[in-house]
Amino acid sequence: MSENGREPRKKKQQRRSGEENEAADPVHPVQGGEGGPVAGTAAPESRAEAKASTAEGAKEKPAKKKAAGKKAGRKKASRKAALPTKKMLAEAELERMTTAPMSQCSALESLAAVRFPAEAMRLGFAVKVMGQPGLKSNDTRRWQAGPHLRVSLGYLCEIFAYLRRHGISMYRMSSDLAPYATHPTMPQFHSMVKESSADLAHIGRLAREQDLRLSFHPSQFIVLNSENEELTRKSMWDLESQAEMLDRMECGPEAILVVHVGGAYGDRESGWRRWAATWPRLGEPVRRRLVLENDDIRYSAADVLKVHEATGVKCVWDYQHHWCFNPEGLEMGETLRRFVATWPAGVRPKMHFSCARTEMREIKRKNRKSGKIEVVLQPPIWTGHADYNNPFESIQFLRSIVDVDVDVMLESKAKDLSLIRLRNDIARYAPDLAQRYGIDLASEVEDVAEIVETPEEEQEALSD
Repeated sequence: MSENGREPRKKKQQRRSGEENEAADPVHPVQGGEGGPVAGTAAPESRAEAKASTAEGAKEKPAKKKAAGKKAGRKKASRKAALPTKKMLAEAELERMTTAPMSQCSALESLAAVRFPAEAMRLGFAVKVMGQPGLKSNDTRRWQAGPHLRVSLGYLCEIFAYLRRHGISMYRMSSDLAPYATHPTMPQFHSMVKESSADLAHIGRLAREQDLRLSFHPSQFIVLNSENEELTRKSMWDLESQAEMLDRMECGPEAILVVHVGGAYGDRESGWRRWAATWPRLGEPVRRRLVLENDDIRYSAADVLKVHEATGVKCVWDYQHHWCFNPEGLEMGETLRRFVATWPAGVRPKMHFSCARTEMREIKRKNRKSGKIEVVLQPPIWTGHADYNNPFESIQFLRSIVDVDVDVMLESKAKDLSLIRLRNDIARYAPDLAQRYGIDLASEVEDVAEIVETPEEEQEALSD
């Protein structure tokens, strides 16, 4: 202190500088003036080292994070590599089906017999199962791979299990169940049905134990009224093969083969008369099971009834086809009753039902000016089947035929899902029809949202 009580300017500046440094960094000591380190302050070199250390640590963090990410990626890739791929699963499935195809039936062997109510009308669907992805209806391999009926029967056992789980009692089997069995230039497949006799008997017994009504609907290439004799003979051979399968399965008379009249060739009357002329040439097993259906563009219900009068063939009436092609103007209910009357006593007749598809159609075509492919919207065509049947149209029709005993094969595009939804619709909107179609209102009626199985769920079910 000076004599006048004031602090010398130099010392005052040094003290202020020390206080500021201490406030800015109270932890690290700072160099003070000329006299070296001052208590409570830190050296500039220490601050530089701290900054360098912080920067180095900041660089290390992304590097460590990146290394950890790579390690996790390797672990994930390792786990993924350990899981079977879709191709591997498909190959394993094919190996299983080709080495022991009928092993799929073992799951059904120990189950109790099922009986559908005798007084109830059955609802059925055709071929493809939509509710469980991955279920095959037949062996689809090309001829080079040696496909066989026995493999198809193994797939059919899996479908039977699905039908049992969901209480479905009528099913149309694939017309390609015996691949290439009647191919004219592949004799190596011609004895397939006979070779599978024991397996056909086995699958038939399983069908009877769960009270399944089975049928075939041969493809559009089966033409019994063709002007080409070779095609007619080939069609007769196909029908004989499918009738033989039903016989070897020991199916009752309710298991039928459904066909259309065929081509019109510019003259409908000549066409149906040629069909009638072919009838006596068919073998007894075929005539016993064959039924004739009205179609939607060539042969009406009136034409089919004419063929029945000429031959005695049983007839199946199609609801949507009747709407689309009925030039004679036959009344719907009366026509169905006439068709039902063509069946022998003691055998339940069947009919086909579907609603018309109402959605706009997306058509891909080439633009004539630009040459590019474009998508255009077009109105529906009424011969197309809806995915699901309209519940109100369906119920109205079913109520109109309550006096007719006839099983109903649904031909909607959603297949089994459409059937399950219709049962749910009947329970909800027409409970008075529930008992007639074997629907138990005392328990919860399943809906399609509850049974659609993803491939992952299917795989889990297989591993359980």
